[in-house]
Amino acid sequence: MNRRSFIIKTAAAAAFASTYNLLPARSLGANERVNIAVIGLQHKGRSLVDSFMAIPDVRVVALCDVDSKALDQAAEGVPNVKKVRDYRRLLEMNALDAIVIVTPNHWHAAMTVAACQAGKHVYVEKPVSHCIWEGQQMCAAREKYQRIIQAGTQHLSCPSIIECGRDIRAGVYGKVRWAHCFKINLRQSVGLRKSPMPIPDHIDYNLWAGPTPMTPIYRERFHYDWHWDLRWGAGEMGNWGVHYTSDLCDMLGWSSMPDSVMSTGGRFLWDDAADAPNMLLSAMKHQGIPLTVEIRNLTIAKDSNVMPAHMGMRNGVIIMCENGLLKLSRGGGRAFTPDGKEVIKTYEGNGGADHPANFIAAIRADKHSMLNAPIEGGHISSGICHLANISYRLGTQASPDEVRSRMRHYENLRATMDAHLHQLEANEVDWSRLKLGPQLSFDPATETFTGNDATEANQFLRYEMRREFAVPDQV
Repeated sequence: MNRRSFIIKTAAAAAFASTYNLLPARSLGANERVNIAVIGLQHKGRSLVDSFMAIPDVRVVALCDVDSKALDQAAEGVPNVKKVRDYRRLLEMNALDAIVIVTPNHWHAAMTVAACQAGKHVYVEKPVSHCIWEGQQMCAAREKYQRIIQAGTQHLSCPSIIECGRDIRAGVYGKVRWAHCFKINLRQSVGLRKSPMPIPDHIDYNLWAGPTPMTPIYRERFHYDWHWDLRWGAGEMGNWGVHYTSDLCDMLGWSSMPDSVMSTGGRFLWDDAADAPNMLLSAMKHQGIPLTVEIRNLTIAKDSNVMPAHMGMRNGVIIMCENGLLKLSRGGGRAFTPDGKEVIKTYEGNGGADHPANFIAAIRADKHSMLNAPIEGGHISSGICHLANISYRLGTQASPDEVRSRMRHYENLRATMDAHLHQLEANEVDWSRLKLGPQLSFDPATETFTGNDATEANQFLRYEMRREFAVPDQV
């Protein structure tokens, strides 16, 4: 049984479909105007408003945000636009063809499923899901309602990723030996308030929290910094790491998740309101191919403002093949001889600027297959990030020597593991914060954990949701 068949056959039962009338999609001619709405109007949302407005015969007809100030500010630049705070009002608009979801992670799945039920196409930001089960439900909804769902991993519309992937899959560089995805960038503490944040009057916190509990907030800033709280975000792994797991899966043609994972890391130096790690290293295996996924948010040493690098890069994907070493990042990359000394080929890119246009073209043609980043792939690349975080969250305190001992059998990981530990030492971290997660076995066919620690790990495949906003068991 393939993954998609499994998802559809195992979708459980419950109730959200009746909330909307399962409206049919509006039929579009090849040159007819496409009407869209954008939900979530912070920096990325406003950027996507501009991107879609620049596409010929596309009109942004509605904007939605639980923050009335953000909504009003975004609407100033959009002529004759409808403003709503509750996204469910958008689903009642018969003339609306598609919604663009740029909300916190915990809203992505519920909005996507509801949009499909209402006959709308969807462009959903990364990571597409807040847990693996949500991704399954999104794929099932796409299949059932035959909607077009594009993941917002724009690198997949970048010519360098597309061309390099074709070369790899054609065997130009021989068999893949190992792969490495990483993001190295500086972050700051989110702060820690002594008392809960008073929610501003212009923010509807009930609608913001949605499926998640309306728990007190102790960080200093309401917007964006939710990324580093695992109740709502997925840390840097889900914020930036997913771009590169997406690139990797696309280039290698992976349509399933890895079959094992083991993570180490911690949240070092900062005593704040967040719980996502600022240093995380995950070792995985995908059908025998070793995969390393890492994020680093600290400088090379205490009192330094210099960031480390890995093989001359601070972010991207490195793939070691029999006959070539590939290094790609946002906007381009190069293929080298296996020793890394001679350039074989240069891949030119643009970062995926045409990603929104690709979504619109697929809508006009009514062909999900035209998408560069279909939801099925987004589910896999987001799932890899969830696996990394799950092993970390199950981790216990460990010494550097214990980490080295337990992870030494991942041969391709040794240099990176040593670099992580040396960087932590140079930052004079509190070693009591270093965690080592269990090595977990994962069945890509059923998308569940098996073997040791499976019971605990499977608890993270899904989370309890508030009923009013929950993703339905039966889409």
